[in-house]
Amino acid sequence: MSRDLTVTPAEWPIMELLWQSPKTLMELVSTLSREQGWSKSTITTMVRRMDEKGLITYHTEGRAKIFRPAVARDEITARETGDLLRRAYHGSVGMMISAMAHRNDLSKEDIAQLYAILKEAEVDAE
Repeated sequence: MSRDLTVTPAEWPIMELLWQSPKTLMELVSTLSREQGWSKSTITTMVRRMDEKGLITYHTEGRAKIFRPAVARDEITARETGDLLRRAYHGSVGMMISAMAHRNDLSKEDIAQLYAILKEAEVDAE
């Protein structure tokens, strides 16, 4: 089994549900058909492909398969963030923050969090 840890935009809703708690296929179908408008066959195909990629795994209880993430949320978000940083900002965190600041995408709370993170990073770097 390969481990393609790239999560496509369509796979994110499934991962979000499984990071909350393990689910049967029918629980996924119930939620995703309501929230995303997806059919059972679409969800079944996506779940199968995600299992093949190594994003999710399952065990069997009786006749039901119980699906759970095979990778932690922070592992995926770190990888996705790194990919975005390399692709869009040539690896420059400063360019990314500057772009967000110039678009007024940062709230006062975001800015306070950034200061706290940078202070912690500065202490750790010493």
